[in-house]
Amino acid sequence: MSILNVEHLTHGFGDRAIFEDVSFRLLKGEHIGLVGANGEGKSTFMNIITGKLTPDEGRVEWSKHVRVGYLDQHTSLNKGMTIREVLKSAFDFLLEMEEKMNDICDKMGEASDEDMEKYLEELGTIQELLTMHDFYMIDSKVEEVAKALGLNDIGLEKDVTDLSGGQRTKVLLGKLLLEKPDILLLDEPTNYLDAEHIEWLKRYLNEYENAFILISHDIPFLNSVINLIYHMDNRELNRYVGDYDKFMEVYEMKQAQLAAAYNKQQKEISELKDFVARNKARVATRNMAMSRQKKLDKMEKIELKPTKVKPEFHFKEARTPGKYIFETDALIIGYDEPLSSALTLNMERGSKIALIGANGIGKTTLLKSILGIIKPLSGSVTLGDYLSVGYFEQEMSGDMNISCIEAIWNEFPSFTQYEVRSALAKCGLTTKHIESKVKVLSGGEQAKVRLCKIINTETNVLVLDEPTNHLDTDAKDELKRALKDYRGSILMVCHEPEFYEGIVTDVWDCSEWTTKIVY
Repeated sequence: MSILNVEHLTHGFGDRAIFEDVSFRLLKGEHIGLVGANGEGKSTFMNIITGKLTPDEGRVEWSKHVRVGYLDQHTSLNKGMTIREVLKSAFDFLLEMEEKMNDICDKMGEASDEDMEKYLEELGTIQELLTMHDFYMIDSKVEEVAKALGLNDIGLEKDVTDLSGGQRTKVLLGKLLLEKPDILLLDEPTNYLDAEHIEWLKRYLNEYENAFILISHDIPFLNSVINLIYHMDNRELNRYVGDYDKFMEVYEMKQAQLAAAYNKQQKEISELKDFVARNKARVATRNMAMSRQKKLDKMEKIELKPTKVKPEFHFKEARTPGKYIFETDALIIGYDEPLSSALTLNMERGSKIALIGANGIGKTTLLKSILGIIKPLSGSVTLGDYLSVGYFEQEMSGDMNISCIEAIWNEFPSFTQYEVRSALAKCGLTTKHIESKVKVLSGGEQAKVRLCKIINTETNVLVLDEPTNHLDTDAKDELKRALKDYRGSILMVCHEPEFYEGIVTDVWDCSEWTTKIVY
């Protein structure tokens, strides 16, 4: 039974085509990984099938009475709403059902026998749905999911607009899971989540009986929960049975076979053209030449897809700094309340440190306190001499309505247009991306624009806050290589051990000094 049918989907932004004649079918119980390089249209596809975007051409058809739950990496939360209110809003449709049930009960007092039978049947259906979706246990269910995702410690009465990126993701995920939809659509759900809660989500998805579509660049996570891959590449969508590793094995073999067939055909074309050119003018061989020409004309040409631009990251290095990058003295970080005990830390030149620990315990706050972006509650930070810092923030800041070219030009006004375009191209962005406004880029493409700014600045210290979020596999691999080669110092928040292992010299577990209790 098909839950979702997508037929002949074509869509683009301006003159940039995203899909061309794409078809897709989702069956009951399928656990699908939707993969592809940054900017191939994965989030756009999700927005089209959920009705947020209207395609240029094609048809999207869901089965009747299917409830779809969508975790969108760009969902906004309304100021003034508490975490508890957002989580309870998962049950809004049940409250509407209860209202409908009460309305039916009011009508039953004056109903005919025929209507009474119809009302009783409808009441039974609503009652069954209310029970199935835990309507009579709303408060306990909210508490259960809040605890599983570590939201209790943040405080369920906290305003959602005051949350960190990771806390916000957890709230949206919690709401989605409480809704118990028939189909889950998850766009980068592990971004900002710590290892403990990624494991919890992994268990949840493995036990999930319904279908889901998952976008993720976290390959170990993807491999552990999916049984099908749909690959977006060059405006096409292709299906592969198995996990990501199996897909890569089959995909690379197909690419090798295609390249071999292309080379063989090119050789044949060259030989035919050469024969025609040498023999078409001679009477004795003209017929043979015409026969070869007909074969050439009828030949179905094999075309190789354009090679994807792979990013190249080479960090420019500034002069050597002093012995210490920073030292703290009884530093207590936080906003309204302390997030840490009194910290006496130091980082020496050449150190490469990963900060790990659950979301909300103050990793980003520590980075910002060290850099002087926010003031500590008490204590002090002393920065070393001759520091040139490159800071990568979790989210894009600044004007999003400008083009990528303008974003880099504003940072480097002395660059020529060629130098700006070249710098962005080296980060894996195509001409179409480079000329687009920043706001229409995918999360991964925006991350590459931010990396472009840091790479083209001379630095001796890199402060990186979740640099792998949104990046595709090629970009992650290249960033890891570049950070290994970087001779400066690195202070990095990262939730992916597969990424930071092999780069860092030390791992600081921030849960050892946080004042927060993380569930």
